[in-house]
Amino acid sequence: MLSYRHSFHAGNHADVLKHTVLTLILQALKQKEKGFFYLDTHAGVGRYSLLSAEAEKTGEYIEGIARLWDRNDLPAEIQPYLDEVKKINKGQLRFYTGSPLLAVQQLRPQDRALLTELHPNDFPLLRNEFAKTPNVVTKRENGFQQLKSALPPKEKRGLVLIDPPYELKEDYELVVKAIVEGYKRFATGVYAIWYPVVLRQHTKRIVRGLQETGIRKILQIELAVRPDSDQRGMTASGMIVINPPWQLETQMKNCLPYLTRVLVPEGTGSWQVSWITPE
Repeated sequence: MLSYRHSFHAGNHADVLKHTVLTLILQALKQKEKGFFYLDTHAGVGRYSLLSAEAEKTGEYIEGIARLWDRNDLPAEIQPYLDEVKKINKGQLRFYTGSPLLAVQQLRPQDRALLTELHPNDFPLLRNEFAKTPNVVTKRENGFQQLKSALPPKEKRGLVLIDPPYELKEDYELVVKAIVEGYKRFATGVYAIWYPVVLRQHTKRIVRGLQETGIRKILQIELAVRPDSDQRGMTASGMIVINPPWQLETQMKNCLPYLTRVLVPEGTGSWQVSWITPE
């Protein structure tokens, strides 16, 4: 049940999209002086070696972060994300920032984070990564449950990142159920849901489920490396953002053509930014 290890996939095209969006949302939250709360429901370990046996086995980062690493023509929307990854590398690309490290690096003293991870091998690494970091709490708990127990935050401002491995088909339903629970408690929060496109019908289940909640202001952002297929493997990934910062739609429309061109030089890529439900 808990066999997924992100170390095989760190820095791939899906991470590039997820972490570009994550960084843009965090930048928007920081435009106000008041502190905010960051919740990462499926945090992983925080930091990944791209020289590890797992990363070398798949080589997925080579078609992801590595294609951006030495470029000097990055759009303004992507540069802040790459700057964060460069903070843990000295010149050469050796390490990759998972979502929790990418976010925590950007927090201010008035902000705080809760990072949860259930995997018995990953959690000790996550705990050690942030053991001495102020305002960061790590818990070995069910991430979906945090949308009940950790919300609403005392700051009344915040971002919830939900990116389960989707090993189990019920994860698609659990995401929607968690959003309903979280939104009941914290309707003004920003919720960012990452999803893979392996079989399009599973993605449609999340979209349909969110439409049926009646929640407004839901933006869908997607980057495909090849057309949908019923064969094995991820063809695309996306981020669904509830209550997105007002500039996020335009920012992603500005940078996705570049990401598609650079990450998918074969020309099989595509992108979309659309509203599941408008305001």
